Amino acid sequence: MDISFLGGPAPQRGVGVVAPFDFALDRELWRWVPDEVSLHMTRTPFVPVEVSLDLARLVSEHETLGEAVRTLNAITPEVVAYACTSGSFVGGMAGERAMCEAMTWAGAVPSVTTSGALLDALTELGVRRVALVTPYTVSVTRALEEYVAEAGVTVTGRAFMGLTRHIWKVPYRDVAAMARRAVPRAGAADALFISCTNLPTYDVIPQLEAELRIPVISANQVTMWAALRRLGTRAVGPYQALTDPSARTGPVVPGPAGPAVADMPGVGDGPDTEQQQEGWT
Repeated sequence: MDISFLGGPAPQRGVGVVAPFDFALDRELWRWVPDEVSLHMTRTPFVPVEVSLDLARLVSEHETLGEAVRTLNAITPEVVAYACTSGSFVGGMAGERAMCEAMTWAGAVPSVTTSGALLDALTELGVRRVALVTPYTVSVTRALEEYVAEAGVTVTGRAFMGLTRHIWKVPYRDVAAMARRAVPRAGAADALFISCTNLPTYDVIPQLEAELRIPVISANQVTMWAALRRLGTRAVGPYQALTDPSARTGPVVPGPAGPAVADMPGVGDGPDTEQQQEGWT
């Protein structure tokens, strides 16, 4: 049968993605990507370290990033995204900028990181007060708080799980439960950020936005949104405030107050010890 009339595959624009060695949510990233864009994934080398600030530093070393980006050069992506939240906030805002410079130098293309994309997304949505949900330990969660505060954004609440491995296995119901603890009442925050690119979030975002009445953004969402914006195109995410402007709501409607953040285990400020690892679970 003659199929020459099909003409071959449609032209594609490439986004290179550098992820930590344990990243398991490739399929979720693709869900934000339009048909005319392809993702080209590469991973940092394995290191026998659990999720922690030490791991964040190891997977974000400039030499490691440069080598990862160079593996993508042959397929000539138009932008490179570093898909790791903790790895891109562990050095603060200056460290995040230096990471982008290192990746751009290695690949000669624009570069974005998850944590840099987070700040861009907060600016896009006009957010000055944000609540945080993380799967991390207390020390990693606090490093994220410090990064956000450095950008002039106030953290109004937080919930964390204390996990050091297998984060991609967390079900949506646990993500939603953490969100409700981080935002215990209407008007408690301008937006909610769900951290960690290894934490599944795509399907839960519209549900939480409808329930909490504020924009809900996640690590994978902001990464793809920022990378695609560099291409002059939009991420695909119906009923998500960041990617679908028609989903953005007006002022938060006052509602009944929920339990105080400080009254919940693993939510809010915990002891200054790494022993508090199970958070609210």
